Amino acid sequence: MAEEIKMEISDRRKPSLFSNTALILVVIALFTLAWQWVSTRQRFNEVEKSLSQKLETYQALNQQSLALAKQAEERSTLANARTVLLEQKLGESRDQQEVLQTLYDQLAENREATAVAEVEQLLTIANQQLQLVGNVKSALLALQAADKRLEPLNLPRANQLRETLALEIKNLRTLPQVDVVSMSAQLESLANLCASLPLISERQPTLNAKAALQSSSKTAHLNALQKVAYPIWDDIKNLVTIERIDKPEPPLLSADHAFYLRENLKLRLLTTRIALLQHDEASYKADLATITAWINQYFDAKHPNAIQAFNILKKLSGNNISIELPQLTESISAVNRYKLSLEQSD
Repeated sequence: MAEEIKMEISDRRKPSLFSNTALILVVIALFTLAWQWVSTRQRFNEVEKSLSQKLETYQALNQQSLALAKQAEERSTLANARTVLLEQKLGESRDQQEVLQTLYDQLAENREATAVAEVEQLLTIANQQLQLVGNVKSALLALQAADKRLEPLNLPRANQLRETLALEIKNLRTLPQVDVVSMSAQLESLANLCASLPLISERQPTLNAKAALQSSSKTAHLNALQKVAYPIWDDIKNLVTIERIDKPEPPLLSADHAFYLRENLKLRLLTTRIALLQHDEASYKADLATITAWINQYFDAKHPNAIQAFNILKKLSGNNISIELPQLTESISAVNRYKLSLEQSD
């Protein structure tokens, strides 16, 4: 009888132990689900924060784009105004040439007066080349032509004027030479390179394509069972992702923002060329530094075109374009005194 009672008690304890074990497993499962929910929620919060920061960066980039566009428009307006002024000066030069032609007809018999008139016209052209275009070579050629025109006279007044011209020629030769044409060609080449530079965000699809190609080459020699198991093993390996956090994540730009970035780069190159023509060294160097920073930040700096662009930028940044051009006031005053002395002698 006692043995039957013991067996009955043991039979009652077994279900109780089973239920306790099941309860513990349920509690563990609930805790696991809760932990996964918290972890997923935390990752969603981090992604949301990252997207908010990137949106702020894009908005700042758009504002900068508007500012650059406005600056480029102002510089273009200034360049147009200078172009209009140059056209007016060229019109005046044509009028002066017509007047000079008339003087040639009237003073055909007066060799000295004709030579002085030619020298005055050449000095006017040289001064216009210096002040309006900043072309030192053309101004130097005009002064040398004026000096050569006075050489056959061999008169004291002509020799005195030639000494003044020689001093002006010497001053122009000591000026640093700025090869505007070559630098403009380099900026054009840089613009073509920047148009084909790949963004940092465009490198990942290439890597994924290579990985897919390698995966297909690995599965080519497998049997049917291995081909079925290989994708499953690939999915299991992709459940865990290892990322580097010691370096900032490269900016990922949408198609619209990438378009605006390339357009801003073109605007910067345009303002750089305008600053080069105006001999504005501060704006020129600032634009080149901004272009260098943008290429480093948004584009693949290891691409061959990017390396070539950096070499061009380094070469352009080393050039000094700030030149203080002379006014040729001494030569113009000497020609006026020469003309006055001719009128008084008549």
